[in-house]
Amino acid sequence: MGTENPGRPNFPMRPSFTPFASAPPTVRPFSPHGPATGPESSNFRPSPPARFSDPSVPSPPITSVPPSGVPYQRFPTPPFPSAAQAPPNRAPPVGQPPFQPPASQVSVPPPSFRPQTQALPVPMGSPPQNANFPPSSMNAPQPPTDSSLSGIRPNFQQPFPGYPSKQPAGSYGPPPSVAANLGYQSRDQMQHPGSAPPIGGVQRLTEDFSSLAVASIPGTNDPALDNRSLPRPLDGDVVPSSFLEMYPMNCDPRYLRLTTNAIPNSQSLVSRWHLPLGAVVCPLAEAPEGEEVPAINFSSTGIIRCRRCRTYVNPYVTFTDAGRKWRCNICSFLNDVPGEYFANLDATGRRIDLDQRPELIKGSVEFVAPTEYMVRPPMPPLYFFLIDVSISAVRSGMIESSLTQPQMMVVSDLDDIFVPLPDDLLVNLSESKNVVETFLDSLPSMFQDNVNVESAFGPALKAAFMVMSQLGGKLLIFQNSLPSLGVGRLKLRGDDLRVYGTDKEHILRLPEDPFYKQMAADLTKYQIGVNIYAFSDKYTDIASLGTLAKYTGGQVYYYPSFQSGIHGEKLSHELARDLTRETAWEAVMRIRCGKGIRFTSYHGNFMLRSTDLLALPAVDCDKAYAMQLSLEETLLTTQTVYFQVALLYTASCGERRIRVHTAAAPVVTDLGEMYRQADTGAIVSLFSRLAIEKTLTSKLEDARNSLQLRIVKALREYRNLYSVQHRLGARMIYPESLKFLCLYGLALFKSVPLKGGYADVQLDERCAAGFTMMALPVKKLLKLLYPSLIRIDEYLLKPSAQADGFKNIMKRLPLVAESLDSRGLYIYDDGFRFVIWFGRMVSPDIAKNLLGPDFAAELSRLDIIVGIQHIQDLLQMLAMINVALTEHDNEMSRRLMKILKKLRESDPSYYQLPYLVRQGEQPREGLLLLVNLIEDQMGGTTGYADWITQIQRQVQQN
Repeated sequence: MGTENPGRPNFPMRPSFTPFASAPPTVRPFSPHGPATGPESSNFRPSPPARFSDPSVPSPPITSVPPSGVPYQRFPTPPFPSAAQAPPNRAPPVGQPPFQPPASQVSVPPPSFRPQTQALPVPMGSPPQNANFPPSSMNAPQPPTDSSLSGIRPNFQQPFPGYPSKQPAGSYGPPPSVAANLGYQSRDQMQHPGSAPPIGGVQRLTEDFSSLAVASIPGTNDPALDNRSLPRPLDGDVVPSSFLEMYPMNCDPRYLRLTTNAIPNSQSLVSRWHLPLGAVVCPLAEAPEGEEVPAINFSSTGIIRCRRCRTYVNPYVTFTDAGRKWRCNICSFLNDVPGEYFANLDATGRRIDLDQRPELIKGSVEFVAPTEYMVRPPMPPLYFFLIDVSISAVRSGMIESSLTQPQMMVVSDLDDIFVPLPDDLLVNLSESKNVVETFLDSLPSMFQDNVNVESAFGPALKAAFMVMSQLGGKLLIFQNSLPSLGVGRLKLRGDDLRVYGTDKEHILRLPEDPFYKQMAADLTKYQIGVNIYAFSDKYTDIASLGTLAKYTGGQVYYYPSFQSGIHGEKLSHELARDLTRETAWEAVMRIRCGKGIRFTSYHGNFMLRSTDLLALPAVDCDKAYAMQLSLEETLLTTQTVYFQVALLYTASCGERRIRVHTAAAPVVTDLGEMYRQADTGAIVSLFSRLAIEKTLTSKLEDARNSLQLRIVKALREYRNLYSVQHRLGARMIYPESLKFLCLYGLALFKSVPLKGGYADVQLDERCAAGFTMMALPVKKLLKLLYPSLIRIDEYLLKPSAQADGFKNIMKRLPLVAESLDSRGLYIYDDGFRFVIWFGRMVSPDIAKNLLGPDFAAELSRLDIIVGIQHIQDLLQMLAMINVALTEHDNEMSRRLMKILKKLRESDPSYYQLPYLVRQGEQPREGLLLLVNLIEDQMGGTTGYADWITQIQRQVQQN
């Protein structure tokens, strides 16, 4: 795969889409390609008061009256929830469903994971529409259980502090027991000649589906759904473990995740799936702790590959003919084994040298590539800095240096760019380190008197391309103003409010000038990746600038209203990581799959060189790519499908390498099994990319509606699987694997690229967030959608002897205003910033020790600040507060800094700056924290409970 020469990239035309109606009869697929779109929110809107309860007042009754067939309706939007009240006393939310141990071991033939079990006798006919169900999930047949164990629910989340530990009436109870067979493949079985992956000694699963009682309070539209019963991903991203046990030789899920680990065997099953069918690939993800990807050098034999489909040798190939031949697991072609690679087989068909062959026992390996995999000799890593030095950049402190007079040459002709001293502009860092440091020191003073407000970005970009085209490398662009001179000049867009909500709205999220997309194609052809660092206090057209990063495999870093006092530390850390993390240069990636299926669309930051070859001038561990697959044949006859990701790249050490990840997945005939083996993280990752791409061809509302429609159709299809055997009534049912799907769907609705309209998010913010989310790995994306909220004041106040370890304080809380206690101190962490929330009644010792006595007194005197219309103004106002959060000479301050350090180390891809917020301090509290409590109803958006009710009503409609 590595010998393909760079071809001329193709840019497929984007198909046009008909805007979705409220309930269209068919699903329109998302657009397959295109740039994406912006980070924080603007124009703070009020939202409804938080629901606080009193232990003396009983909760509203939970009934099973079915909801009326009223279509989607918007709920009233009162002001922001005030966190100024005392914490509520409520029963704990329910987390994981109860676990029941395996009942037995059974052995059944493939192809399905689970046998067709005999349903328990249930009266046939339509479910009664006015049945009242008891609150203990007795609407479905229950397996016989030991009565002494019936009340044990070991996996429920612990109650909130001060909440009564009581089983909520509306929680979903133990589901009916249905046997499910899961095959386990051993290495012995896989190495047996000609054997297909058997599905043998298996465990029975005690889950069929989970459910929630969803109804309305009689006479109102208010949901009677108990918030405590709603599933929440408080443990973060959890990869399905049963699948890992079934295929222990698969690569780690951090490299490759399928949206369902059960591949449908027919087109009819695919048409009933409704969710994205595909994969998310992060080829250079950091290896699990204590492990590393083994490097293999086939210097004498050459890399072992299938002669027909070019698959690399892997744990799922089988050897036959006494070890002289091997059968490809992808295309079944029988290949000869080179003499130098030959080994005898034992009595079970295994190679006798299997334990010395990592490529035959591990799902992830790295081959050292010989010269035939090189179009040219490996080039040294090259970093080129393109820096905006206009007056706005100087004033913001963007070009400040801590380390300033090498020679400066000025090219004044913007139309006919040339490069002075073309051979001397690039220097070896180790040989010229003193010159580079001298330049960095002189940079601020060079332009301190500059009063030019114009930016000749386009000509400078062309000059950088001319310098780099011989070697390739990474181009880092630091831009603070709108390009206004020469080729690629841009103009202000987005001021015409009449465009929003019309079919022309999406044009604002596309590059204005074709110069940028053409430059991206040229840069990719010459192996140049681009990272954009945008430091704007005004509109700079991120939609156009970000195109350079999108099509060259780069990323966009956005620092709205950059001020060195606020963002300097963040910029320093993120730039350092960009320069020092392991990077793959001159890379191309292809994913192969078994006969009968193929990948049809790819989503992320790359250039598609051919139908299935992704060109990636520079790729690293923080980049992920999503792709959708389809069936080429009406019916798959194989029992297992295999996938292999191959990334050919040049390492920073100058060695050409091929990283290979291989995984297997069973083919099933049962739609229910597809849902049970679904991977919510991969589905949400694909959903987010598809929805963001749809905003580039349609209105924001159309993108949100299409996302909601697919969730509704999937849950309706799943409901239909059980509507005959069970009297479901007003209960919402879903597979255990997708219990967080609705919440993540709501989080996507409220994410910066998709939420609201013109007044909710600035155009640049929306575009920058879209570019960022298109490249995020699954774990990072899920944390951005449902951030962490943890309480830390109790830990800070503990005596030193009791304050060991972080495990207890890392317990995440639901993102609702009710989680905030006015006596507490909380950290909100979305992976990009910290918000530290001081309750109004927090201990004075905490504020004094963390902030110092002078600043703590100042914080206590802060009154509500009015007149701030946008979050950028708010961030400027917070400069003093951010600087104030430094380590003080006391144990409490040191503990807080350790907590922040621990959180940053858990994912170092971005650096979180802390913002301090006092309870009741509006609009700061609302803009930085309350608007991000996604489970609450606020600012014209739906709350979690109302969203579930709304989804359920649409699921029940025919």
